[in-house]
Amino acid sequence: MLMARPHTPVLFFFIFFFCIPSLSFGAYNVSYDSRSLIIDGRRQLLISAAIHYPRSVPAMWPGLVELAKEGGINTIETYVFWNGHELSPNNYYFGGRYDLVRFCKTVQEAGMYLILRIGPFVAAEWNFGGVPVWLHYVPGTVFRTDNEPFKYYMKKFMTFIVEKMKKNKLFASQGGPIILAQVENEYGFYESAYGEAGKRYTIWAANMSVSQSTGVPWIMCQQFDPPDTVIDTCNSFYCDQFKPISPNKPKFWTENWPGWFKTFGASDPHRPPEDVAFSVARFFQKGGSLQNYYMYHGGTNFGRTAGGPFITTSYDYDAPIDEYGLARCPKWGHLKELHRSIKLCEHALLNGEPKTQSLGPLQEVDVYEDSSGACAAIISNMDDKNGTTVMFQNTTYYLPAWSVSILPDCKNVVFNTAKVGSQTSFVEMIPTDLQPSATALNKNLKGPQWDVFKEKAGIWDGADFTKNGLVDHINTTKDTTDYLWYTTSFLVDETDESFRNGRSPMILVESKGHAMHVFINQKLEASGSGNGTVPRFKIRSPITLKAGKNEIALLSMTVGLQNAGAFYEWVGAGPTSVKIVGIKNGTVNLSNSKWAYKIGLRGELLRIYDTNHLNSVNWESTLRPPKHQPLTWYKALVDSPPGQEPVGLDMIHMGKGLAWLNGNEIGRYWPRKASPHEKCVQQCDYRGRFMPNKCNTGCGEATQRWYHVPRSWFKPSGNVLVIFEEKGGDPSKIRFSTRKVSSLCAHIAEDHPSFDVEHLQIRSIEEYKKKASVSLKCPTSKRISAVKFASFGDPVGRCGTYAVGGCHDPNSVSVVQKVCLNKEECELELSQDNFDINLCPNVAKRLAVEVLCS
Repeated sequence: MLMARPHTPVLFFFIFFFCIPSLSFGAYNVSYDSRSLIIDGRRQLLISAAIHYPRSVPAMWPGLVELAKEGGINTIETYVFWNGHELSPNNYYFGGRYDLVRFCKTVQEAGMYLILRIGPFVAAEWNFGGVPVWLHYVPGTVFRTDNEPFKYYMKKFMTFIVEKMKKNKLFASQGGPIILAQVENEYGFYESAYGEAGKRYTIWAANMSVSQSTGVPWIMCQQFDPPDTVIDTCNSFYCDQFKPISPNKPKFWTENWPGWFKTFGASDPHRPPEDVAFSVARFFQKGGSLQNYYMYHGGTNFGRTAGGPFITTSYDYDAPIDEYGLARCPKWGHLKELHRSIKLCEHALLNGEPKTQSLGPLQEVDVYEDSSGACAAIISNMDDKNGTTVMFQNTTYYLPAWSVSILPDCKNVVFNTAKVGSQTSFVEMIPTDLQPSATALNKNLKGPQWDVFKEKAGIWDGADFTKNGLVDHINTTKDTTDYLWYTTSFLVDETDESFRNGRSPMILVESKGHAMHVFINQKLEASGSGNGTVPRFKIRSPITLKAGKNEIALLSMTVGLQNAGAFYEWVGAGPTSVKIVGIKNGTVNLSNSKWAYKIGLRGELLRIYDTNHLNSVNWESTLRPPKHQPLTWYKALVDSPPGQEPVGLDMIHMGKGLAWLNGNEIGRYWPRKASPHEKCVQQCDYRGRFMPNKCNTGCGEATQRWYHVPRSWFKPSGNVLVIFEEKGGDPSKIRFSTRKVSSLCAHIAEDHPSFDVEHLQIRSIEEYKKKASVSLKCPTSKRISAVKFASFGDPVGRCGTYAVGGCHDPNSVSVVQKVCLNKEECELELSQDNFDINLCPNVAKRLAVEVLCS
C-alpha cells in the first residue's frame, strides 16, 4: 500500500493520481467506521466504476480499466455471473469473456481496488438475473428465500468463487485488489413478498457470506433490514439523503445510474452529465464516502445474455465509456474534473466534523474542517429553475440552477457541476462494404459470395413430442434456445366458400410472450410481440387457407428471460390460445388440439454458425442472396474492416435474428423501431430530478441499428460471418461500420473555474488559479487536422452547428490553428495573449471551438 503523506499545514490536499493504491505489496487491512472504509489505517474516499467482464472481451479489459483510471476512478466494480460460470451442476467455465481471475488481475495490475459483487443474483438486465436456468428445474427449488435447494446451490457457488479468489490471492487480506464483497442484490424490494422466509433468508445469506473469512467487509445493496454483519448501501439516481440503518456504518452508493438501458422498440434514454455530476457532488456533500457508477462502461449483451425481456444487445447505458470502449465526451471529461475536485477534499470530508448551513430556501453549504486545519466546503443550489447568488464566509458565490460548487479550501470554487468545460466528441459510424475475403473463390468480387441454407417452417427431423394443448415455452426449452415450434393442422371443408369470396379468415393468437411468427402452409403470414413493459401480446391477422388440410406452425420466441421481481423464475412464455375465425364452421378453437413440438432450429442443433461445423448442412452458393426470405441462414467469408477503430455490424435492413463472427456470438439483432409518438427531445434540460424517460432521443427510429463486433474476434481475412434471419431482410445491404471520433468541440466561459490541479498539494489553492482554458485531445494516433470553427465572444449553437454571434474576435480561428493544428492534443487559455479580452466589455464572453481529427 502507498502510505499516507504527512499533513501539510493549513491545507491537506492529495493529487488524485497519488491516491491510486499500489497493490503489488503484501496483505493490507480493510475495515470501516461510520465515515468510510479504512484501508491500512487510513480512511479513503472511493470513486468506483462498474465494468462487467462478460459484457466486453479480454482484449478490451486493460484499455477500459486504464481509461477509467485516467477518468479519476480508483476502484472497479463487477458482478459475478453465476449462469455464465456454472453451465450445469458442477460444470464450471472461466474462459474467454468469463475469465474472472484474469479480469481481477487486470484491475490489480492497473493499481486499482476492486469491489466483487458475488451475489450471486445480479438482476442487471441479464438473462434470468444471473441465476442458472437449470436450478429452477431442481425439484423443490424456489429462488431467493429460505429454501434448502436454493441455499445449497447458492452457498456452493459462492464458496467456489471465494476459494478461487483466495487461491489467486486476490483479496486485500492477501495483497490483492478486492476490498469489498457483496451478497444478494436489491433484495429489500422483494423480501416482504416471501414473508418470514424472506427475512430468514436475508439473515442466512449475510451469515453465510461473512463466514467465508475473506478478510474484507460484505455489503448488501438496497437491503432495508440488514443484519449487523453487513453494510447496507443505496442504488438510485440520487443517494444524498440515504442513511445506513446503523449509525456505525459508512454511507455507500453502489449504483449511480449515469444513463439507462434500452429495450427493443423503445427510444434511447440519456442522462445529462451536469445532472450526474450534481448527484455525485451532493452525495459526497452529505457524508458519502464510496460511490459507484452503474455503468461506467456498459458494454454488450453478447449472444443470448440479455434479460428483461426485450433488453437490447447493446448495453451502452449512456455511460462515460461507450459500448465500443471510447470515452463519451463531455460526460467522461466532466466527471473526471469532478473526481479530481472531490479528491482534493478527501481528508477534510472523511476526517472533519460536518456543519450544515442554510444559504437560502433551496441553497445550503456543508463545511468539513478538522484539527489539522484542513477545510472543505460544498455548496449546492437545489432550485431546478433559477440560479442565485449566495453569501458564504463574507464572499459571494453565484450558483447556477441545479448545481453544486466544490471549494477544497473553503474559499475558492474549483468546480461547478453545471459548468461543462471539457471537450465534446462527435462520434460517427462510418459504413464500409463487406469485403470478400482473399480466400474466397473469386477474388475480384465487388461483394461477398453468400452461402444460403433454408430452415423448414415447423417440424424438422421429427417432432420432439406431441401433446394435446399448448405447453409453456420456457419450461419446454429450458432456455437452451430462443425458439420453440408449435405445429398443428386442421381441415377446411372443400365446400367452404367463405375464404374465397374476398373475406379472409383470421387467426387469433394470445401469448404470454415474447414474440411469434405465424406460418400457414409454410408461408409467413403474421408476426407479433410484446414490449419492454408487457410481454403479453395478441395477433389478429388475415390468413390464406386452402381447401383440405392446412398446417399451422407457430415459431414462438423468447427475447431474454425475466431478470428480477418476486418469484420471477415462474414467469412463463408462449401461446395460450389459438383460434381461426371467419370460415364456414365458425370459430375453430385449436388451443386444445394435438400439437407437435420441436425445440430450436436445425441450424442451431447442427451448430452451423461454428467454424468447426460449417459443413453440417448443404449450403447453396450465390452472388445474389435471396431477399425478404424468412427462416434463412446466410454465410459469407469477409475481410476485417480497415483500421483499428471499433466495429459495428449494421443490420438496419434486416428483420430479426442472430449473428455470429468466427463462431463468436454477436447477439440478437432486431432493428425494431420506437414509436414516433414517444416523447423525445432535441436538447435535454439537465435541471431537476432525472427519470429514464426525461431525455430520450430516437423516436420513430430503430432502437438498435449497430451490433458491436470486437476487433479481437477478427482475423485479417477469412472471417466467417453467419446470420440467421427469422422473418426476412436484405442481406446484400449488411455492412460493417467503424466507430470514429470525427471532430471535437469545446465551449467554455471566461469565468469557468480553472486551477493547476497537478500542483495543488502545496500551500494555498489561490496560488494555482489560472485562466479558463480549452483542452482538446484526439484519439490515439489521430491529430487535429483542421479547425472547423472558432469564436471568442458570444457564439451561438451547439457542437456541429456553432455560429458566430454578435460579439466575435476575428483572430479566433488563426489563434486556435497556431496552438492546435497537427497536434494530438492542445490547451488554449482564454488570456489576453490569445484573444481580445476587452472585446465587447458588457458581454459575458465564451470560446467555442470545433476541430477535426484524422
